[in-house]
Amino acid sequence: MNMEFNRNEDWMKLLVSQVNQYAEQVKLGGGKKAIEKQREKNKLTARERIAYLTDSGKPFTEIGMFAGYEMYAEEGGCPSGGTVAGVGYVSGRQCVIVANDQTVKAGAWFPITGKKNLRLQEIAMENRLPIIYLVDSAGVFLPMQDEIFPDKEHFGRIFRNNARMSAMGLTQIAAVMGACVAGGAYLPIMSDETLMVEGNGSIYLAGPYLVKAAVGEDADTQTLGGAVTHTEISGIADYKFKTEQECLDEVKKIMSRLGPDKLAGFNRIESIPPAKDPATLYGVMAEGNAKPYNMLDIIERLVDGGEKGETSFEEFKKDYGKTIICGYGRIEGWAVGVVANQRLITKNKKGEMQMGGVIYNDSADKAARFILNCNQKKIPLIFLQDVTGFMVGSRSEHSGIIKDGAKLVNAVANSVVPKITVIVGNSYGAGNYAMCGKAYDPRFIYAWPSAKIAVMGGEQAAKTLLQIQVSALKSKGKEIGAEEENALLEKIKGRYEKQTSPYYAAARLWVDAIIDPLETRSIITENLEAANHNPEIAEMKLGVFQV
Repeated sequence: MNMEFNRNEDWMKLLVSQVNQYAEQVKLGGGKKAIEKQREKNKLTARERIAYLTDSGKPFTEIGMFAGYEMYAEEGGCPSGGTVAGVGYVSGRQCVIVANDQTVKAGAWFPITGKKNLRLQEIAMENRLPIIYLVDSAGVFLPMQDEIFPDKEHFGRIFRNNARMSAMGLTQIAAVMGACVAGGAYLPIMSDETLMVEGNGSIYLAGPYLVKAAVGEDADTQTLGGAVTHTEISGIADYKFKTEQECLDEVKKIMSRLGPDKLAGFNRIESIPPAKDPATLYGVMAEGNAKPYNMLDIIERLVDGGEKGETSFEEFKKDYGKTIICGYGRIEGWAVGVVANQRLITKNKKGEMQMGGVIYNDSADKAARFILNCNQKKIPLIFLQDVTGFMVGSRSEHSGIIKDGAKLVNAVANSVVPKITVIVGNSYGAGNYAMCGKAYDPRFIYAWPSAKIAVMGGEQAAKTLLQIQVSALKSKGKEIGAEEENALLEKIKGRYEKQTSPYYAAARLWVDAIIDPLETRSIITENLEAANHNPEIAEMKLGVFQV
């Protein structure tokens, strides 16, 4: 190990430590006082419920932990979007779990809460996984109702998805452990089975105050919609329990009785540890991602080993289109196709230098062809992003970079095999699209703590914005000196770079999670396990494109 490797390693360790520190804050939800109030009512927290429900020793991949991070400051914040959720195992069955966090604004739904819940339902539908709802919510956060209630991707879409998932044959189980109010009352009733906890669980369209105002009736929450009411009078709920633990035990029993799934049948063999030690992954990328590095050093720490201690990774068109690496490998035995940006500065077949992280004509052409091959062979795709965009300039334009870029985007958009994206470094401009960014429906998408997501790099964007602002000032007859211009540049750069951070992206669910690079391999493995539950892979069809 050399000094540069150690410096890189220290930098990445610091970034990971930062993520862990922020995560510990987020896990407190509405804070320690709110957690104590929850316990005074003999209620577990959302995270405690999930821990009790899921199988010991099995992984739980949390989705959207940083949803809402540093958002809604005027409303007091919304840690994790007021919902704890992810993919885990219950009675040996992989499933999606969504738990309202009552410590955050009584589990009320903010705009990001709706977006997160829809994302979890999307994961369940795309991967044909059962879904368990642990319900404890006061309903829509009224001060922001216009941003959560009426639109296509708002609150009502959840119940539409309930109906669609039921038609798809996906098991949905709702355990009502607290309030379930107004429109939210439809979620448990549209699930296959509804369980309630006596004393705390309640389901009703209108609470006591609204009932009094609307019809003049005095009624408490349990009379309106408690467990006794709904299991003995209305017949809406199926089971009632004295404690949350008893309720969750019944969920486990229901899950244990599910019949076997049909599988996609993606190829898997016995796993061999990677040829290069995954524990040394931290030292590969240069500090600040400021220098070129060899993306193969990351790939060979993620994919399985092969014969004679070699890697299982086999490059496709190794000597062509060198700024994108394509190839076949295995991760924990699963066959995968890898598409990754190469950060090394290389030479093309004409001997011309090519900048690392930039997509050239030949690279786009190669990647598009490789994606078609993986679809032909039913091999899932793994995208590793560290891309600054497509090559610009007259030579590239004359060579038809837009045409070749469109061909790659077409292949990514129409790919039907599962796609998993990991943003390890830069994710700029159309490069984000071509490398299967959020808009291109990856089954799962993650960011390393070193990730940056934006339309262009901070330095270029800040200078562009500065030129626009300076021109606007000059058009009004105002002169700006060099010192004032530098101060303005730093202000613009600071604001812009905050928006490129992985936390900003994770807060808005542009990525599912910020992950420790050392966990990349195991998380991809769980994602492939989930993807294998959906046997329906359509025939790949391409639209019109220029060749």
